Amino acid sequence: MKVRLMACLGAAGVGLMAAALPAGAQDAVSAEAVQTNLDNVFVLLSAVLVIFMQAGFALVEAGLTRAKSVANIMMKNMMDFCAGAIAFFAVGYAFAFGAGNDFIGWNGWFLGDGAFQYGTLTVPVTFVFQVAFAATAATIVSGAMAERTKFKSYFVYSIGISAVIYPIVVHWNWGGGWLAQLGTPFHDFAGSTMVHMTGGVAALVGAKILGPRIGKYGPDGRPRAIPGHNIPYAVLGTFILLVGWYGFNPGSELAADGAIGGIAVTTTLAGATGAITAMLAVWFKAGKPDVAMAANGMLAGLVGITAGCAAVSNVGAVIIGGLSGVLVFFSVLFFDRIGIDDPVGAISVHGVCGAFGTLSVGLFATADTDFWKQGLFYGGGASQLVSQLIGVVAVAAFVAVTATGLFLAIKATMGLLVPEEEEVAGLDIAEHGSAGYGPDVTSGGSLGAGHSPLAAAAR
Repeated sequence: MKVRLMACLGAAGVGLMAAALPAGAQDAVSAEAVQTNLDNVFVLLSAVLVIFMQAGFALVEAGLTRAKSVANIMMKNMMDFCAGAIAFFAVGYAFAFGAGNDFIGWNGWFLGDGAFQYGTLTVPVTFVFQVAFAATAATIVSGAMAERTKFKSYFVYSIGISAVIYPIVVHWNWGGGWLAQLGTPFHDFAGSTMVHMTGGVAALVGAKILGPRIGKYGPDGRPRAIPGHNIPYAVLGTFILLVGWYGFNPGSELAADGAIGGIAVTTTLAGATGAITAMLAVWFKAGKPDVAMAANGMLAGLVGITAGCAAVSNVGAVIIGGLSGVLVFFSVLFFDRIGIDDPVGAISVHGVCGAFGTLSVGLFATADTDFWKQGLFYGGGASQLVSQLIGVVAVAAFVAVTATGLFLAIKATMGLLVPEEEEVAGLDIAEHGSAGYGPDVTSGGSLGAGHSPLAAAAR
């Protein structure tokens, strides 16, 4: 994400300057004012697209889990944004972007005096764009902890990651912190590590501490399929996320300029290729082109390209997206086999492919610029790759430690896991007082006895 440090001129200031200048200079000032307005409108619309991704996450998670907990899932995704927005407004934005030291900011609480802004963007537009990213990092965890987490405990977690964990990670890079000051600066254009791997590592910690769903593992310890109740939801949610990614990646240019089209192209190519390679991988392994895995492959490709969408060529985007699609398939099988129950594959999509996409910048970046150095495969040496590795390891370690502390504290005080009878019956009634669907839908909910191509591959 570009950091532009020049201050914006207010509309009144532009008008006064224009009145005092010759005609040619007035035209130049007017053009600058128009560009400033375009930048703000473009980034605000991009923020809206990223916020709309919350609907995509909700539908993907709901579709890949059982009908008896669908209201709980929708509530968690809604509160990720609502609680996260207030927490980020109060303290998170200051921790992420405020003046401070190389590790944390502490200026601009509640968007007050000293609140930071990017270049020509106003503080309100900058905040809305950034809070959309904070909500994304928080909601990634929801899928990995689905169908068995107490809502009040999840609500507290959501505040914690949006207020403290995610903002500190952001400060290290986008806030001008120590990762941005490496000899070869760490580069994560739109958040493969800052957003996605942060959420993926927190998801891994949460799923591990929580334990698997009832019925996920048989007496022999082997994983069993717990089929989702609505594949159309999952596919529709995936396409909503794809649309939102055009705010995520091109919007991170933070200006309405000529670069946004190329960023949109690399985003498109990586997502499409990821879906194809994931489909082929599961088809080859299990004999059927599993729909859910193809959807996760598209998301994996999008996550993979997010760090380098402005730095790699179109061919590089196809390679990154394709490898991400294969990687997510084998990663899902791996976590299933080692006893980590992740109902939607969030750890693999966001955590594993987020790390891979970040490292890919050090391999596939095509040219030296102010924001990244040429990658290893293009003759630039290993300096960018080393910086990418430092950032991935540091962020993963920090999030693992802080998320572990947060979840263990919640477990010790409020509890994380719902009672067994509530999990079997579904979380909607027990946690929220009403079902997401009528009884004609929920009566058919399964308890781990189903079959799927992915389950066949796992065997």
